[in-house]
Formats: sequence, C-alpha cells, structure tokens
Amino acid sequence: MNAMDILMRRWRLETESTVPPFEQVRLRILDLAASGELAVGTKLPSVRALAADLGVAANTVARAYRELEQAGVVVTAGRSGTSVATGGDRLAAKVADAADAFAAVVRELGVPQAQALRIVTAALERG
Repeated sequence: MNAMDILMRRWRLETESTVPPFEQVRLRILDLAASGELAVGTKLPSVRALAADLGVAANTVARAYRELEQAGVVVTAGRSGTSVATGGDRLAAKVADAADAFAAVVRELGVPQAQALRIVTAALERG
C-alpha cells in the first residue's frame, strides 16, 4: 500500500470543520507517522497530487508539509520529494517535557489537579 492509499484510507477533509484544511492534513500525517502507519522513510505524495486528491489548493498541502518539516516530522529533498523523517518518538519526548514543566508549575502554585486538567483541555480545544 502506498502513502496516498494510507493517507486517504477511511479519511476525508471535513469541509464543515472549524479546523483549517492545512491543519487537518498536518494532523493526519502526524498521526500516521506517530502510529507507525507511515514508516520512517516513506515517500509522501507530491503536493500537487495530494491537493488534487483532496480537492484543495496546492498551497494548502504545501503549508501542511512545511509545518511538518519545521517540526522535524518530514524532510523535503528537492525534486526527490517529501518523506517521513521520524515517528512519534521525538514528538512524544517534546510533549512529555512540556507536560513535566506544566506539572511542576501546577504543583508550585498549588493548583488542584482537576483545575489544571481543565486548563489543558481548554488550551487544546483553542488550538
């Protein structure tokens, strides 16, 4: 199964969503890379091919790829295309570090756990 098949399997852009299309694409690739469904080294579809398949502008996919590259999830090698650079390990480590720092502040300030969790949930929902 190629990367396009994996990306599109049981998934479509939600046109009525408040989440912008580039973010939906970014999150889909991020989830697939973190789960291992898109293995390290897997070549992603070209920006134009994925945009055509999704029915969005090429800039939408290009922005998702660019943000994933800045996060170290994918790497672009010019004409060779874009491929998955890392699975979820590096990302999970960054999230765990941020969670540890947040927990330290919560403990230091004496914020109850339930309130801290509500704060995190609200921050995640705000995007």
